[in-house]
Amino acid sequence: MSSSLSDRDQQVIWHPYTQHKNMLPPIPITKGEGTLLFDENNNSYIDAISSWWVNVHGHAHPYIAQKIYEQAKKLEHVIFTGFTHEPAVSLAERLLKILPGNFSRIFYSDNGSTAVEVAIKMAIQFWSQQADAGDQKSANDNHHVKYRHRILAFRNSYHGDTFGAMSVSERGVFTLPFHDHLFEVIFIDTPTKANFGHIKSVIDLYANEIACFIYEPLLQAAGGMLMHEAEMLDELLTEIKSKNIICIADEVMTGFYRTGKFFASEYLQNKADIICLSKGLTGGTMALGVTAASQKIFDAFLSDDRTKTFFHGHSFTANPIACASALASLDLIEKEDCVLRINNMVKKNKEFIAGFAIHHSPSNIKNHRQLGTIIAFEIISGNDSYLNNISATITKQAMQNGIYIRPLGNTVYIMPPYCITDEQLNKLYDFLMAIG
Repeated sequence: MSSSLSDRDQQVIWHPYTQHKNMLPPIPITKGEGTLLFDENNNSYIDAISSWWVNVHGHAHPYIAQKIYEQAKKLEHVIFTGFTHEPAVSLAERLLKILPGNFSRIFYSDNGSTAVEVAIKMAIQFWSQQADAGDQKSANDNHHVKYRHRILAFRNSYHGDTFGAMSVSERGVFTLPFHDHLFEVIFIDTPTKANFGHIKSVIDLYANEIACFIYEPLLQAAGGMLMHEAEMLDELLTEIKSKNIICIADEVMTGFYRTGKFFASEYLQNKADIICLSKGLTGGTMALGVTAASQKIFDAFLSDDRTKTFFHGHSFTANPIACASALASLDLIEKEDCVLRINNMVKKNKEFIAGFAIHHSPSNIKNHRQLGTIIAFEIISGNDSYLNNISATITKQAMQNGIYIRPLGNTVYIMPPYCITDEQLNKLYDFLMAIG
């Protein structure tokens, strides 16, 4: 008798973010279609979290699949140093036209975490090379640029699992075994009118040492779907930019309409010098990361001295198939019907959260909130923590109702693909309303 796929998996696979001791057998998924995932018994589940926030157009989208197929027949991959190819150039051209800010160059990598690594390295090396240039001039005109080496970041942030990305993220359960190996970062709270004075004093204290500020605009996702106000973030960015600090927007999750606009930075007057993208970039089809930089950043690396080169790269940099899937996703997302579906979901989410607040007040639910296509709230059960066991209970209940959600501890949220039907969305709402 042959073993099931789930049994075979448990003999050979190490799953992410999973404690394997006493874990439940993983559910084999055999296919996806639109918003639905199907298991080996043909049970269907609404993918209410877009398979870790990546899927925007639905699973197995025929248009994206066709474009991947066409590209695979022409060129599957080529080293991206002395070579280039049409999908990479076309994607860069299209992104630079729509990105919120004055970006001039696209650097490709593999995922969100590496896109952040690239951004951090760009900022640190930028200041290193500015200081070197200042030292060369100082003998003649007393000009000197101090090397800035510190990084400013928000508390409760999450930027990825590689070491640089972990260093600029909240010190917590995700990073606990590695704390002694992470570099020092200046952490501040997300800004409010009440704490802005204190934040400003911290920035003033270290201003001449801070190389860059990295932030998730409006939404700290893995930190617990924490939302902050655009007006106060704008005020903070004004202050930071006045200190000539490089601003890095981590839009890995917030990009591609998750917050109701193409990019969360569109809610802001102040724009970043560097922006990081991944997740929805390819419609959730292929792994691809992008770090876009302004001309000012790029120019700092132009030199006759080859040691000033940006020494960073990945074997699969600008993979043609991944770039082709991103181009196909952009084709779909720029269609009027896609934007209409997004706007419809945003409208329905606002209406739902208003009714949800009335239904669950007072109750065992708190902090109900909504931003664009995202709804979130906390269940009052134990500590507010990623390790809160209520997560497994809610996931099990949802699966029994044909829904897949994966709470962040006691933080329950939905973030479905944009192809979700009103009927499916109402099914999610009914489940959320029944919690507690």
